[in-house]
Amino acid sequence: MEKKTNEELFALIDEAVAGDKQSLETILFGIQDLVFNLSLRMLGNFADAEDAAQDILLKVITHLSSFKKESSFTTWVFSIAANHLKNCKKYMFSQHPLSFEYYGSDIENGKIHDIPDLTQNIEKTILAEELKLSCTNVMLQCLDSESRCIFILGTMFKIDSRIAGDILGLSPEAYRQRLSRIRRKMADFLEKYCGEYGSGRCRCGERINYAIQNHRIDPAHLDYTAAEISKQTMMDVKEAMEDIDDLSQQFSFCKSYQSPEKIRQFILSFLDGAAFSMIKNS
Repeated sequence: MEKKTNEELFALIDEAVAGDKQSLETILFGIQDLVFNLSLRMLGNFADAEDAAQDILLKVITHLSSFKKESSFTTWVFSIAANHLKNCKKYMFSQHPLSFEYYGSDIENGKIHDIPDLTQNIEKTILAEELKLSCTNVMLQCLDSESRCIFILGTMFKIDSRIAGDILGLSPEAYRQRLSRIRRKMADFLEKYCGEYGSGRCRCGERINYAIQNHRIDPAHLDYTAAEISKQTMMDVKEAMEDIDDLSQQFSFCKSYQSPEKIRQFILSFLDGAAFSMIKNS
């Protein structure tokens, strides 16, 4: 969705609430990348992120008439998405939580040698990049859900503390303090263990077969390296994040991806289906 003024966007929302399918389609296509990327970082894998993004988009659709235009529309969407992602327990890592202690122990003690070649003739540099992107995303699952959300909003989306505090029910000062502590914790872990973003001994290229054996990457489904980087400015709230530390380089893995085609098809199927007709006519 191209950048619109608040007046233009609010008019589009009014039209969508009144049942205009084209307006609702424009709105949903405009937020799908935002919703998917927040879901991916919160949940740790593409499959869960795709499912969650669909659930969140449905919540946006069914609650659109309750948007009071007292905040930016993007902030409102973030609030819906963050609440869903923090509280839903059906996804993989919510059922099998990680910790920094477990992750560090695996790096130090994982038996990475004497594993047969499992690369299926895929270029090892591609698999190493897939592992790097997957590993850094899964590492976020070592944080509790609220700390993870704070880190993602502040580090990836660069949201101003006033707005992020509103989304999470925190004062701006409390949000900044917690974000600073969480970023330092993440940076310290990377510095200790990661050879890509710190001075640790872990090297993705040496752990490819170990990662395949443990189902951490799949040569037949390279989600991260196959995904397109999003060039869209996904939100209208990212201009003014405070410069709270000098750790930006450690977190350069926080890229934004285009949402998968599956989500676009979900939107189109919903708008053409009976569910949309029921909402439109209610």
